[in-house]
Amino acid sequence: DDTFLTGKISVGHHPFVEHYKFVKALEDENTVAKQTIPAPAQFFEQLVMPMNIEDTRKIYPDDEELIADEELVQDIVAVYGKVIRDLYDAGCRNLQLDDCTWGCFVDPKARMFFGTDDAGLEKLQKEFLEINNLVIEGQPEDLVINTHICRGNFHSTWACTGAYDKIAELVFGKENVNALYLEFDDARSGGFECLKHVSEDKKVVLGLITTKSPKLEDKNAVIARIHEAAKYVPLDRLYLSPQ
Repeated sequence: DDTFLTGKISVGHHPFVEHYKFVKALEDENTVAKQTIPAPAQFFEQLVMPMNIEDTRKIYPDDEELIADEELVQDIVAVYGKVIRDLYDAGCRNLQLDDCTWGCFVDPKARMFFGTDDAGLEKLQKEFLEINNLVIEGQPEDLVINTHICRGNFHSTWACTGAYDKIAELVFGKENVNALYLEFDDARSGGFECLKHVSEDKKVVLGLITTKSPKLEDKNAVIARIHEAAKYVPLDRLYLSPQ
């Protein structure tokens, strides 16, 4: 139970804003300070998973007059909106959402993670996409918002496995971010065919370089994988990074 509610969700002045100001002061003509925050869906996920749902329902009970979790979603969206506005006012123009939810959805243990069946997983996926898009909606045009679909990299290990195919059409096509940071450093992430669902307005950052091993990748092998991905997304919208 690392995240649970003790009251309605609200925010004052988030410490991330001061952290950002520190990094912003180090910018020069060749660098842009980026702020990384947990995705709204990630926050929502922590509150509705089986380990925490009982505490959540004490604060946000089911109400037949409301769409499921509507009040909870509204409060999360309001809090994220406030923090993002504060970051923007502090000079932030590049924001990254770290989102482990989609990695959980494609894992073979997804039903256990969320305590539901396949129909329940599909419903939750739509809710998670909606909460991310509600937060992104209405943000300033010059604020770049990207997302990293994280599979867990604590102590060079991993938390989730499974190809992106199950969520690709929904997330790659409909999440309103500028770029997708995708882990592709080992076989757990599957192949590149899922990239055919990436909408034409998005960039894709291929996480082909691993941090989990001291062995350097073969340059030609990395180049070959980039060209393999380019069968589905044009080369001018592909980028390279660690996973």
